[in-house]
Amino acid sequence: MKTGLQKLTRHFDEELKFLKGWIDQPRAVGAMLPTSSVTARRMASVINPESGLPVLELGPGTGVITKAILERGVSPQDLYSIEHSADFVEHLNEQFPQVNVIKGDAFDLDATLGDKSGLQFDAIVSGVPLLNFSVDKRVAYVEDLLRRVPPSRPVVQLTYGPMSPVPAGKGDYVVEHLDFVMRNFPPTQLWLYRRPLV
Repeated sequence: MKTGLQKLTRHFDEELKFLKGWIDQPRAVGAMLPTSSVTARRMASVINPESGLPVLELGPGTGVITKAILERGVSPQDLYSIEHSADFVEHLNEQFPQVNVIKGDAFDLDATLGDKSGLQFDAIVSGVPLLNFSVDKRVAYVEDLLRRVPPSRPVVQLTYGPMSPVPAGKGDYVVEHLDFVMRNFPPTQLWLYRRPLV
């Protein structure tokens, strides 16, 4: 069992890793500090661990959301985490050795997932900093993700802006506001995207 000092040291180490990632690649890392555990648990709450389908996580960073997904009841072997930063990939492999951590581009999932590109996922949890990209690229991103989940299942996305980073009315999806989490730095908006019900 970890002592309070060990937990504090690990938390501080993760914050330093995240800050370094933000300094090295500010477009790829959307914030100076990792997502809060409150935000992570709220994002993971959309997952149905009884569905029998794996879960896709995009932009896990230091693994705060990864941990919340596993605590939700998803087995490590059923979690695919895509991370662009080699440093974060190394950290995630150390922290979560049984999770399918893949270094790659969340905007090119067919190539990144390789022979797993045909998988259907119960839900997709995205921490990718979408506001760093054009609206057209964001819309294409969500459209691609929605091909990978059953029609009623969600893609959940965090953002630090006040509006949905993927505007409604630009594609074949509906947008729903999930939550505004004050206990995050900076405060975070959570959005859901789904295929419209026919």
